[in-house]
Amino acid sequence: MESRGIVRRFVALSRSRSHSVQANERPGIAACFLVMFLLLLPGLLLPAVAVAADAAEKVAPAESRTGSSEIGYTAAEGAPAPGHADETAKKDHPLDPIVVTATRTEKSIVDVPAATSVVTREDIESRNIQKVDEAMNLVPGLFDKRAKGLDTTGRVTLRGLPDQKRTLVLLDGQPLNNGYTGHVDWNSINPEDVQQIEVARGPFSSLYGGNAMGGVVNIITRMPEKREFTVKGGYGSDNYWSTYGSYGDKLFDRLRLLASFGYKSSDGYPSGLVVKKPSGSGGTPARGAVPTTDTYGNPAFIIGDTGDNSWWTQSGGLKLSYDVCEEAKVFFSYRNNQYGYGYDNPNSYLTNAMGDTIWSGPVNFRGNTLSFTEGSFLSGGGGILQNLYNGGLETRLFGDSVLKLSGGLIDMPTNWYVTPSSSTATRSGGPGTISETPTRAYHADAQLSIPVLEKHMLIVGTAFRHDEANNQEHALTDWTDTGSKADLTYEAKGADNIFSFYSQAEIALFRDVTLYAGLRGDYWETFDGMADQVGVAGYPQYYDSKGEFSVNPKGSVVYKPLDGTTFRASVGTAFRPPNVYELYRTWVTSYGTVYQGNPKLDPESSFSWDIGVEQKIGQSTVLKLTYFNNTIDDFIYFRTVTPTLLVQTNAGKAETDGFELEAETRPWECLKLFTSFTYTHSEMLDNPANPLTEGKQLPGVPRYMFSAGGEVKYRRLSFTAIGRYVSKQYSSDQNLDTVSGVYGSYDAYFVGEFAARYKLTDWATIDFAVNNIFDNNYYSYYKAPGRQFFGGVTARF
Repeated sequence: MESRGIVRRFVALSRSRSHSVQANERPGIAACFLVMFLLLLPGLLLPAVAVAADAAEKVAPAESRTGSSEIGYTAAEGAPAPGHADETAKKDHPLDPIVVTATRTEKSIVDVPAATSVVTREDIESRNIQKVDEAMNLVPGLFDKRAKGLDTTGRVTLRGLPDQKRTLVLLDGQPLNNGYTGHVDWNSINPEDVQQIEVARGPFSSLYGGNAMGGVVNIITRMPEKREFTVKGGYGSDNYWSTYGSYGDKLFDRLRLLASFGYKSSDGYPSGLVVKKPSGSGGTPARGAVPTTDTYGNPAFIIGDTGDNSWWTQSGGLKLSYDVCEEAKVFFSYRNNQYGYGYDNPNSYLTNAMGDTIWSGPVNFRGNTLSFTEGSFLSGGGGILQNLYNGGLETRLFGDSVLKLSGGLIDMPTNWYVTPSSSTATRSGGPGTISETPTRAYHADAQLSIPVLEKHMLIVGTAFRHDEANNQEHALTDWTDTGSKADLTYEAKGADNIFSFYSQAEIALFRDVTLYAGLRGDYWETFDGMADQVGVAGYPQYYDSKGEFSVNPKGSVVYKPLDGTTFRASVGTAFRPPNVYELYRTWVTSYGTVYQGNPKLDPESSFSWDIGVEQKIGQSTVLKLTYFNNTIDDFIYFRTVTPTLLVQTNAGKAETDGFELEAETRPWECLKLFTSFTYTHSEMLDNPANPLTEGKQLPGVPRYMFSAGGEVKYRRLSFTAIGRYVSKQYSSDQNLDTVSGVYGSYDAYFVGEFAARYKLTDWATIDFAVNNIFDNNYYSYYKAPGRQFFGGVTARF
């Protein structure tokens, strides 16, 4: 491929939603100047607008917005801050935490131009959170989709934009969305390491680029101010074990560090059922099958399960920050995570007239013939190894300007799973396949924050991201032994680059009105794409490079007419290019369903707007209400061609809109009450690829979400009780999977949670928790966990 210079990519003509450019096109110099002018426009206009605003303001000037008590860290202990803080936000108010995600600058939550929620370390400890994503399942507009406990199925989505790839997740500012599917390994972070989680909702491509269509989740880990040791352990249902230890310190008044390690494991429960539909005639008479249906209402029978789904995960990390001088600091972090899962002995529910277990068919149950093999009861294991590297520099330059440089790597050298042959594998062995997908994602970001005339702020920056993934499937002569790898049977790989420039102007137009104008340009290209179905005519196939340039503006206004009242409104666009998985990967489930990639996919784009109000009542109550609307063009989804063939496709247009309600009150110091409600209307508006989907609800999007709860503290004892409701979702793009309460369905559910904590001494506490108190039986494709108990002890020195 020819040279991939940054200039050539950014001048690859202005973006249109239907226009793609080949990597070897060379537009003119005039286009280059036009693009750079557009990107710098907010900065060019800011001084003039700021001067006019200052001249128009007749009242006393607003408080200075420059300065920060400590370069690089907010009051949230370890949150990266560009050194631009509203001093009025420094007051100690339980409802006004300091956040950095919505503006890339340190700011009180009441002043940010986006609907933003914060989960604190205290919230995490009071609910006895065992996995980081579940800490956010009370946030309005956020759906935490997790099918079967602590596993790889966790997905966090915002505002009805389905799948993790449309919500950007950051760890201390480092992207966590991987370079293959855009998903996040939520098991890689110990909840005990987290200081604060910020959830900023709305389109953020103007600041963060492609994965931020629905919003941004920023997980901020803690940093100690003095020497500390933490040891934690616990035990729960399904033989669940949890251990954690950490050491933190501040050395030589310059170096801060936190080293931690956590390990969790469980025997699991039978989450996978074996379901067969009647076919043919005859068969051995059998007993024990359980009548059911599939999600479309067709008769079926449960004949067994794949055994207890056991798992283990461990995560260790080291985080360092060094004050080079008063004006500059460097930081570095490394995190390693390993995860593995498997299945215990499977179970067949079928017996013959003698009471012997039946492992292969055909059998006849009440006049229905069911055909299956021993391989139908088998499910293979899998695992990952992931390394996260992140580092950078933050320093003051001229005046109060702050330069921040950061870069990192998401390295996943191991990502595998085994599929036994459904036709010939047995419990003791037999053939199968192993799928392995090593991935890497590099990122770099340079940001300069420049105060203008004391009350205004200009941010300019540039970013780069490179993703690469290579999926290979090999035959296994023995599916129980990953070392029995034989011939290559399938391969798919590809890579992409994204080059970006961005700018944002913050203008204090009047004392009570602040404007934000942002603009980002991204050039995306994919290359080195190929797929090979070994032994199939026409393969291997090599795909041409393709690229697209996207410009995404966003404008916001914050209006504070009264003390305690904040109005917000914003409008902007966002985009997301297809990832390597969507473009090139085709795979087949153990049940024969084919999920097919599409190298002709175009990037998605969206136009979004929202309007909201936040009202504080006294010093203890806050109410928030926001209406949002997203229109998505070229929406990428799995189009159902047949019940056993789904193909990645660009739909014409889809829409999500709705409202988010959030309330919190502390009537007494010992009591906190909170609630949230989200209504999301999602619809496929136009889809020439499949007109039958038009007017249907988007797959994976619940219409209603509701939560309510309270926390009571009395001396050394605290209680937290929560109830959560999520309405039904569909997996079919035509919404044909209407049946609930069956394997494969995505049911509505209500779960209750309870947690209690008692402080034995100043350094030791004990915890007790119950999840799914009412033992609600429901499916999130797999059978969801029933009632679960947990107890633990924590010691801090």
